[in-house]
Amino acid sequence: MNILVGLSGGIDSCVSAYLLKKAGNNVSGVTMLIWKKDSPYPAPVSANSCYSPAEEADKEETAEFCRKLGIDYHVLDCTEIYESTVLKNFRSEYMNGRTPNPCVWCNAKIKFGALVEAAKEAGLKFDKFATGHYARIIYNEESGRYELHKAVDEKKDQSYFLYRLSQEQLSKILFPLGELKKVDVRKIDVEMGFHKEDMDESQDFYGGDYTDLLQVEDKKGDIVNSEGKVLGHHNGFWHYTIGQRKGLGIAAPRPLYVIGLDSVKNRVIVGYDEETLQSSVVVKNVNYVSRTDFESDKIYNVKIRSASHGDAAHVEKTEDGFVVKFLTNVKAATCGQSAVVYDGEVLVAGGIIEGAI
Repeated sequence: MNILVGLSGGIDSCVSAYLLKKAGNNVSGVTMLIWKKDSPYPAPVSANSCYSPAEEADKEETAEFCRKLGIDYHVLDCTEIYESTVLKNFRSEYMNGRTPNPCVWCNAKIKFGALVEAAKEAGLKFDKFATGHYARIIYNEESGRYELHKAVDEKKDQSYFLYRLSQEQLSKILFPLGELKKVDVRKIDVEMGFHKEDMDESQDFYGGDYTDLLQVEDKKGDIVNSEGKVLGHHNGFWHYTIGQRKGLGIAAPRPLYVIGLDSVKNRVIVGYDEETLQSSVVVKNVNYVSRTDFESDKIYNVKIRSASHGDAAHVEKTEDGFVVKFLTNVKAATCGQSAVVYDGEVLVAGGIIEGAI
């Protein structure tokens, strides 16, 4: 089989390419460029970020890896669509008082979208596109759908970030690491000499203050409670996120948390711990992945942020999305973030949180 592997130069993507070639496939590698040399956006504090000028150096290391592995290597420019799609969405959402997740959009629109299309346009021949993500794709013959499952190593599972992939995309994707534990992947990497044993591979979208990407000047505004009483002041609502406790600079008998952002009036709304709790969330802009509906009497596990273990809930489909009704209240459900529904290890569907109750 001809397989094109998305290579970042990190441990996971390199081991993926190695395993696929070892299995007898005809493998080639591709790296997408997303940093523009004349970018109007500032470079991150940390070079170890997805969006960073350091990708030029990473490209050379990846090319050397491909030479050693004996596979073809290609570099494709995705800078324009990345800026117009991911960064534009990121800025728009933040400036409207919402908290986006750029990795979700990058996966669906860029890594598994624009990059794959660019590879085809460049004349690259491949049957499947593979990456080093920790997740599994299983075809369900009964339903006729490709299902997205959690990785065997649940601590490394990345399915939350992949919920916007379409059936067409899932049918052409391979995740070679989905059945492996991270510790075993690292062991393979060290044994093959791809990277140093103590290599730091923590990678974020932007290693620095996200507000640097917004390119807006500070603007004084009020910090108010839920009744509108002014408690303090700030330099722009975009410097705050829902659920934030530190850095408010307000004396109060109990800790205060950010419970709302008013982009129109440039206000940050704060409240006590009990005011951060919600019983349900309204979700729109939905993608149905493994299934196309929910069972009314089933208890699902719903994650409203990537780092959470999820919360038990009933889920009801609506005309333009779904509503999640949690069995116990959740904390700081945030507009713009993703709510992803699981039935055991199966990712059922996901969408964007539009409101909380």
